[in-house]
Amino acid sequence: MTIWSPDITVQAGPRYLAIADALAEDLGRGKLLPGQRLPTHRDLAAQLDLTVGTISRAYAEAERRGLVRGEVGRGTFVCDPDRHGDLPAGAAAPGGLVDLALNLSLAADDPDLAGALRQLLKQPDLAALLSYPPQTDSLRYRQAGADWIGRHGLPVTPDQIVITAGAQHAITMALSTLCRPGQSVLTEALTYPGLKTAAELLGLTLLPVAMDAEGLLPDALDRTASRSSARVLYCMPTLHNPTTATMSPRRREEVAAVVRRHDLQVIEDDVHGLLAGEPAAPLAAHVPEAAVYIASTSKLLAGGLRVAFLAAPPALIERLRFSVSASLWALPALNVEVAARWIADGTADAVTERKRAEAAARQDLARRLLPVGHIRSAPRSYFLWLELPRPWRADRFVRAARAEGVAVAPAEAFAVDPAAAPAAVRVSLSATRERADLAEGLRALAGMIERGPAFEPAIV
Repeated sequence: MTIWSPDITVQAGPRYLAIADALAEDLGRGKLLPGQRLPTHRDLAAQLDLTVGTISRAYAEAERRGLVRGEVGRGTFVCDPDRHGDLPAGAAAPGGLVDLALNLSLAADDPDLAGALRQLLKQPDLAALLSYPPQTDSLRYRQAGADWIGRHGLPVTPDQIVITAGAQHAITMALSTLCRPGQSVLTEALTYPGLKTAAELLGLTLLPVAMDAEGLLPDALDRTASRSSARVLYCMPTLHNPTTATMSPRRREEVAAVVRRHDLQVIEDDVHGLLAGEPAAPLAAHVPEAAVYIASTSKLLAGGLRVAFLAAPPALIERLRFSVSASLWALPALNVEVAARWIADGTADAVTERKRAEAAARQDLARRLLPVGHIRSAPRSYFLWLELPRPWRADRFVRAARAEGVAVAPAEAFAVDPAAAPAAVRVSLSATRERADLAEGLRALAGMIERGPAFEPAIV
């Protein structure tokens, strides 16, 4: 459960509206993330010295605005305002919202799902895919996983493969296998928000490690590991989310040396790796005895496929498989079968190449429309990192962009320590289906940077 304490001292009017407004503000600033569970009505009422009825009205108002959703028996969860219902009060823009916030699989050229399903219908053993539980851990499926990871530059055998329901599931399973509640995990100072959510779910503390243009700094990792009891490192060496940083071969060797020195275990998230074309060998290739490596099909083939592959040393395989079975008993066999067929018949390679080309075209568009001196990007990344000129702050830029009809993701959403977040935003190039919509959003951002923020009178 999120320990959320809204500041309602500066809000006028009814307390329930002040709480809903504070929730909208904290979501826009990245202090709250989609998927996080809010305090119970009773806990928040006690914290704010209000009645449970007031909290109930506040959560109902937030749900009406599309900020939260209530799930019977589970609690109240933060929604993504760009995907659920109304925008926060005062943030709606005419003409709809251009989504440059969500990092989705490019929809420009999805694989032929209908064709794959027609082929499946011809199979005499189709019913086996719907049995209970379906056999999703067969040698053929694990071979597909080994082949997919091999395309990333990491040779592995089917015996090293664990299949999961997407990369987020893989991250959570790796953390739950390697860590216990109360322990700490090392990660880049800016990291994937899904890691933050998984760490909160599992009761883990994230320790930020300083970065540069190549990503994780070996000396900073050495110092942070020396000062802590953390023995697990999560990192994204290739096309880091959100900065697009990619470690050089030398940097990977230096990080691997620190991993060995401190006897760390590594969770390497390489979901964007194939977009880079010919990246350096994964970090896991330097420390194969200590690395859990994650490669997903969702970003490169189809977001709804929800199939990812873990590769791990033999000593961890049974523990990882137990974690997977304990979390969902059995994977959706139909999805795994489709992914395996696409990997085997070349569909996956063809689709990946087309999406790499589309990503490159969108990066070219962004470089033409945005001020080059303020962006960090990679030629085929699905997103870029926009460093804001003074006096812009990330939270203020996000609010202003939303008023212009554009959604972007603030640095606070990625920062392990939000108070130390830089003045920057991640701009996704993959969520819009049409390049014309993307260009519209990018022009709006470029205009905001050129104009600067609107004047705000000082409070005396």
